[in-house]
Order: sequence, then structure tokens, then C-alpha cells
Amino acid sequence: MRSLVIMACCLLLNGTVTSQVVTTQTAAASATQYVEIDGNKIGYRTIGSGRPLILLTRLRGTLDTWDPLFLDHLAQTHRVITLDYPGTGYSSGTLPTDLGQLAAFVKAFTTKIGVTRFAVLGWSWGGIVSQAVMLRYPEAISHAVLVGTAPPGPERAEIQQVWLERALKPINDLDDEEILFFEPKSESSRRAAKMSRDRIYARPDVVSKIPSKPSEFQAFFNVADAFRVDTLGLRGQLTKSSVPILILCGDNDPSVPATNWYPLIGQIPRAQIVVLPQSGHGPQHQYPELSAKYIVAFLQNVGD
Repeated sequence: MRSLVIMACCLLLNGTVTSQVVTTQTAAASATQYVEIDGNKIGYRTIGSGRPLILLTRLRGTLDTWDPLFLDHLAQTHRVITLDYPGTGYSSGTLPTDLGQLAAFVKAFTTKIGVTRFAVLGWSWGGIVSQAVMLRYPEAISHAVLVGTAPPGPERAEIQQVWLERALKPINDLDDEEILFFEPKSESSRRAAKMSRDRIYARPDVVSKIPSKPSEFQAFFNVADAFRVDTLGLRGQLTKSSVPILILCGDNDPSVPATNWYPLIGQIPRAQIVVLPQSGHGPQHQYPELSAKYIVAFLQNVGD
């Protein structure tokens, strides 16, 4: 990773972001579409136009749990494609427990919808899958954006117990989400949490699609455990990757702290890290416009 560590503030990038969303197609109004992969019905949504950006979501995440304002700002310049993994959200089937199978699923999905080369954005658990896709199919990946996630391998901070307790509740309320994705000690972060939740839950019946049973969590855990043990040697592969990588973190993430990446500074050839202030595990939901502005600038100005 080039030694570029940016401790970013809200007013960076020439002040507060005030640009309006100009696309006529919005995330809040986007329809769910389906394709069949390996006999499973896979739900996805697409908005915007331009070079494709595939978004891979977090543990227990679904099509509905992305902040629509964040998606809308990305869609000003890119075709934004969100999808549900097999067995989650709007998709049928069973969630694979093997990281290689998950990477193959993502590649099969993009092929099915006619996308041969794309940028990938993974949030949290989706960042694990994104790294596997990037390292297994580098010819298909123009850029990788890793949000609130960790690098492969055992050398990282432990997840805080308070985060785990909230993450595994069957249903999360606003108080839970302040701890899970934001910075509860910050008044501005708590305000952002409410605004983001209101945007997400403006779509009807979000809760019913979210995995809520311990048996449904286990596949996610198995993948995360294998990623941490790193029997596939992904950490070493990451240090040799030529894919441009943007790592976006909150400065107070109780799940995967930004400090997990610091030992790799100077080791990943084309990576850079942005750490947003007074934010947690979901910096793109606290700062939807600002995060999108960083991501778009990276996608447009860092060549593949």
C-alpha cells in the first residue's frame, strides 16, 4: 500500500458535499429483478448508467439495507448493481460456506447480466467476498473498494463484545444501529444514524428479508473464520495485486478497526486508505455524499 493514509474530515474535498442527484432512476424506487444461477433465483437491482459497479453487502445485509442516498450518488456516474447472495434477502438457495464458491457465484452473476469487467465494492463481510473475487478473477476487476472490512489473516484486532451482542439480535432497532454502524458517542453520528435508517426503512417490509436466525448466521461465520485463518494465502496475494484498491473506514469501528490495515501500508502496490471521523462500521451511511464523492473520484482518476 502506498503510504497514503488520509485522516479525512467532513469538509474535505472543497467543503461540504452539496451536489444534487441528477439521475431520474433512484434506489428507493428501483425494482427487484431476477436471474437464475445454479438453479437459484437471484435478486438484484440496478440504477444509473456508465461503467458497472457491483456492490456486495454485509453479514445479514440485503438489497434493502443499503442507504439509498449513497447509491443514488454513486449512480450519478456509474451503473450501480446490488445483489443478494444465495439464500439471503430476495434470493433462493443456500449461502455457500466456501469463499471460492462465493467468488465464483459473483463472477457467474456478472456474466449472467452481461457484465465482463467491473469495479467491485464490498462492505464488511462483503469486503471479504470482494477480496476473493478480486484475487481470483483479477482480469475482470477494474477497481476494488473495501468499506468497513479487514484484510485476510489472523493479525487483526478482536471484535468488541458489545458489537457482537447487537449484531446477532434477531431484529435491530435504532439504538442497535448506532452501535453497529455509527459512533454512539457523537451527537452528529447519532443524527446521521436516524436519517440513514429513515431512508432505508422508507421502503416497505425491510425487516422480513433480513436473516434473523442463528442457523442462518453460521454460513457467514464459516466464511469469515476461513478468511481469518487464511489457508488460501490471500494476504500474500493481496500484496502482489495490481488492482487499484480504495479502503474506506470509520475511525471508531468496533468490528474491524482501520488499524487492521496499518501493517500493510507500503505493501499493497495500488492501495490507499481513507478514514472518516466520528464514524463506525458503516461510514458510507453516515457520510453518504462524501463517501460517494471519494469513491467516484477514485474510480475516475485512478487508472486500471
